[in-house]
Amino acid sequence: MTASEIRTAFLDFFREKEHKIVPSAPIVNKSDPSLLFTNAGMNQFKDFFLGDKVPDKRRVADTQKCMRVSGKHNDLDDVGRDGTHHTMFEMLGNWSFGDYFKDEAIAWSWELLTERLGISADRLYATVFEGAPDEGIPRDDEARGFWQRVLPDDRILYGNKKDNFWEMGESGPCGPCTEIHVDVRPDAERAHTPGRDLVNVDGSGVVEIWNNVFIQFNRKADGSLVNLPERHVDTGMGFERLCMVLQGKDATYDTDIFTPIIGEIERLTGKPYGSSYAPDAKADMAMRVVADHLRAVAFTIADGQLPGSGGAGYVVRRILRRAVRYAYSFLGQQQPVLYRLMPVLVREMGHAFPELERQQEQIARIIESEERSFLHTLENGLERFAALDTESGRISGEDAFELYDTFGFPIDLTRIMAAERGIKVDEEGFNLALQRQKARSRKDAAKEVGDWTVVSDEPSVFIGYDVLSDAGSRVTKYRTVKVKDQPQYQLVLDRTPFYGESGGQAGDRGTIRVGEETLKVIDTQKENDLTVHVVDKLPTDPEADVYTEVTAQERQAISNNHTAAHLLHAALHRVLGEHAVQKGQDVQAGKFRFDFSHFERPTTEQLREIELMVNARIRENIPLLERRDVPIAEARNSGAMMLFGEKYGDKVRIITFDPDYSSELCGGTHVKHTGELGLFKITNESALAAGVRRIEGVTALRAEWYVHGRLALLEEVRDALKGASDLSGAVRNLQDENRSLKKELDKLQAAQAGNLKGELEESFEMINGVNFLARKVDLTDPAAIKNLAFQLTGENEHAFVLLASENEGKALLTLAISKGLAESKLNAGSLVRELAKHIRGGGGGQPFFATAGGKEPGGIPAVLEHARKLVS
Repeated sequence: MTASEIRTAFLDFFREKEHKIVPSAPIVNKSDPSLLFTNAGMNQFKDFFLGDKVPDKRRVADTQKCMRVSGKHNDLDDVGRDGTHHTMFEMLGNWSFGDYFKDEAIAWSWELLTERLGISADRLYATVFEGAPDEGIPRDDEARGFWQRVLPDDRILYGNKKDNFWEMGESGPCGPCTEIHVDVRPDAERAHTPGRDLVNVDGSGVVEIWNNVFIQFNRKADGSLVNLPERHVDTGMGFERLCMVLQGKDATYDTDIFTPIIGEIERLTGKPYGSSYAPDAKADMAMRVVADHLRAVAFTIADGQLPGSGGAGYVVRRILRRAVRYAYSFLGQQQPVLYRLMPVLVREMGHAFPELERQQEQIARIIESEERSFLHTLENGLERFAALDTESGRISGEDAFELYDTFGFPIDLTRIMAAERGIKVDEEGFNLALQRQKARSRKDAAKEVGDWTVVSDEPSVFIGYDVLSDAGSRVTKYRTVKVKDQPQYQLVLDRTPFYGESGGQAGDRGTIRVGEETLKVIDTQKENDLTVHVVDKLPTDPEADVYTEVTAQERQAISNNHTAAHLLHAALHRVLGEHAVQKGQDVQAGKFRFDFSHFERPTTEQLREIELMVNARIRENIPLLERRDVPIAEARNSGAMMLFGEKYGDKVRIITFDPDYSSELCGGTHVKHTGELGLFKITNESALAAGVRRIEGVTALRAEWYVHGRLALLEEVRDALKGASDLSGAVRNLQDENRSLKKELDKLQAAQAGNLKGELEESFEMINGVNFLARKVDLTDPAAIKNLAFQLTGENEHAFVLLASENEGKALLTLAISKGLAESKLNAGSLVRELAKHIRGGGGGQPFFATAGGKEPGGIPAVLEHARKLVS
């Protein structure tokens, strides 16, 4: 069976078992603050398990895109080293929300694997939970009893808490599980060593493919367990491993999920793939890493997460750069190669995940840009490597960590390059520096979440589309959260007019009165489907009547900007093209930003046309057409804009301002008529990433302030130019005059440097065989100083020339060393970094020439004295 046929067979089987087939949630987890990425199929159903939301269907099944690259579930370091670990993978799952339990789940697992998919029954093993008496959790003899109907006792094994008690995180839904393992070894090996002895042994040939979790408990923050209101089934079967078993392969990378990608890597790199997992088979490992990481990066970008410098974006960038490093180090690729693999990935997976095909060009451009940027960083890292102080015969742990942290060098690449120079790496020191960084990161990210104190189990309902205040709601739960040791108070109401931050729209602020006590709402957040109010204190009587009131002026400003974002989106389509779709937004009260896909900078004329188009819609005072609870199929057929990377439910809300202009699926708040916006102004346009641009804008009163501010600035310029009628012409004249004066200044600086050269020639002194010169010079042009330093070293053998200068309150150090000295014992790059400490700065360069800058020119005398000591 092909991978596509296997996926279809699974979904068809559970469709026959009266399961609703639901689409995969986005791989980037936007609704749960405890997760960066969807790491299991159950993530999108968390509210059902907690009882915060009631499902419309009790039985569902799906194939879920997952990522495991951080936190407790982290497979990144194992990717490529063996044949079964991946960053991005598909998890096939079937779910029961308070419906069937262990009996049916186990029976259907057996039926699907043995009868539908044809796996030999004598190759299957099952594990069940052995219990945890210290936590009061009994052994799962119930699950064992169900397995005994189809398996002999010697193929039903007890497993410990690590293997057979599933937990999503430090807290949350959990329960015992039964794992299903398949012995894929040849018959001769099976006859020699029983499979039961190899269950849960990595690389043994007995592979876990399916985990049936029986969710009965909720793990609280203090570690205790409480029963959930209903019992649920949560199963997850690794699609890649299932394909490996059914296709008779020894590794998931040998299935038709990966072989087309690896084949294309072979073609592009000219290197053969040997399917070897030996430690020295670096090229084979690199091909597996590239193939795996390509999928992870492409799917996350398709779901709206761009590579970035923080959060989920940083993880995506790290994965992409890891792939580039492997391609560079072990496949000899000094030019971008990952983006060229997109066509084969789309060909193989685009039918199951159309978001890849729809965004193929966009994804490829972003990947290529990231590759080029990092390859340039690698080249800079090589220069830094050449400048390291290695006189001791080894690279220090601090230097190795700098190569890793600043330039992205893996420690193994540093080790190989060091070996070529006959030196070693202080790997113990590197690991200590790495652990210190991780400890700092954990401390910075520390967040202590207390358990909810539950007052009632009423669901949370949002009423803020229609009202901004409400009397008679009730507190349903509350808790204290500590963020970096600072308390944050949160509470949930059974109904609320406060909009929780989501979809790029800021959360509301206002007040909540509980009884006679008034709480200030600092922020409103969304946690899965809960609206969480962040307040300045918790109520003393949480069971008292509640009155809520949103700050109307701020909500109006936010709604103005959200509506402007919709009008802008439609204008982008008309002016730039249908490809200019939303890639992100941030709607605040004072301003908004809108990120969209486009491959070049819009012209001034295009931006003007976009702005005029939006303002024309504002003047038309178009009324809002809002439709709620629209079936998703009907919404899709209506032509309303839908975004990849968003998780839509069965019922959606459509926001329309003129059906022929703007119609989008949206959960945010909007104005009743476009005229409420008054005025729209673009304040900035910039590049965000390859193929992604950003427009920032303001509306209403903020737009008026912006225009008045610009006009006032214009008047200031006019006054400075003595009332010139042609402002642009007057500014150009000033620029021409400035350039002319700069040329004259450069000539004077060069002449001054020439005059200074003779004086400096006489200041050389011999120290330990080094022709030493360290002086402060009255020059401000870095080019003139550099030229002077090169002349002095070029005309004097064994020269060490350090010239210090001061300009506008800053210090500049210029260090030149004769190449003979640089090659033998002195390194300008290393020395200038040491010297720069005296001027509170930093720098670097090549062994024979380097510069440094600092903000403490008063330290220059100490620099000159330290330089003498270094040479002495």
